[in-house]
Amino acid sequence: MTMKTLGSVLLTAILAVLILAPADLTGLGLPWGGFRRSDIDVLTLWLITAIAAMGVNLIVGYAGQETLAQAAFLGIGAYLTALMTKAGYPFVAAFLASGLLSFVVGILLGFPALRVQKHYLAFVTLAFTVFAWLVFRNEEWLTGGVTGIQNIPRPTLFGFRSKPALVYYWFALAMTVALALVMAWILRSPWGRAFTALRENAIRAESLGVDVRTYTLLAFAIGSAYGGLAGALYAPFVEFIDPSPFALGPSLLFLLMVVVGGMGTQAGPFIGAAVAVLLQNRLEILQSSNPAFAHLSYLLVYAILVMVLMAFCPTGIVGLWQRITAPRRRPHADDKGPILGQVKS
Repeated sequence: MTMKTLGSVLLTAILAVLILAPADLTGLGLPWGGFRRSDIDVLTLWLITAIAAMGVNLIVGYAGQETLAQAAFLGIGAYLTALMTKAGYPFVAAFLASGLLSFVVGILLGFPALRVQKHYLAFVTLAFTVFAWLVFRNEEWLTGGVTGIQNIPRPTLFGFRSKPALVYYWFALAMTVALALVMAWILRSPWGRAFTALRENAIRAESLGVDVRTYTLLAFAIGSAYGGLAGALYAPFVEFIDPSPFALGPSLLFLLMVVVGGMGTQAGPFIGAAVAVLLQNRLEILQSSNPAFAHLSYLLVYAILVMVLMAFCPTGIVGLWQRITAPRRRPHADDKGPILGQVKS
């Protein structure tokens, strides 16, 4: 069995587990009776978070740029979806509009990337995140301010309501799989190869005919659109939004997720998002049961985890797994140094 076939079988098995495990299948004689509501909500939040992390991974891991603005795009998608669905527009229209608006704003935000690089670009995206958060908090006529928007309706598709937690989880899983397939197609297309060339060496890529300006803007636009689409799924999931999830801290967390999972890998965003969501969930349970941990910051714990991981494996969890599973190459006679290996009688 080839590695490609083995990977396809593994992905199919994982998808089957994600579809069947949370369901109440006791009628089929299986040993579990379904997940609790809280467990299903954690899985749904992981899927939505992974979509946003995929956008950051495209910008940072493949195009080699910097961004601290993904939470702002998540907010753009969430607020637009909340306003449109409460006004009576179908969820499909709100979902597409959220992705399109984030795409356009991502292009505008990408223009500074043409003039500044690395940490200077991070400052630009940081400023945009603060600006977006101030709009979400202060423009009460539009966003509701600190009181937020309540009673956001769950989508109804083909006559089926997604109000039950398990149904919405399946819906989010279907959307995540679809967006992951689109991202995989992008990365395997000439666009993906151009993004990788930009990351490795922008000057060399331009000498080979890559339009650096266009592909830099395109990377920002697509990555930002994924943030907006994640926000469109987040708003009806929580059914209430306020400015707090779209501040600077969550934007930094999205970047840390990609670093922890493995930048420039397709599995990295899912692994990093899983670590982040599960860590937050376990910490909340610990804080509720033990008052001594009430003031422990989740972001602080995650940052310490990142520092420890970077000290031992800078390529993230995916890189660590590849290092463990990679077959050890036996030394060959031709691998000797220039003296021992090349001396001939």
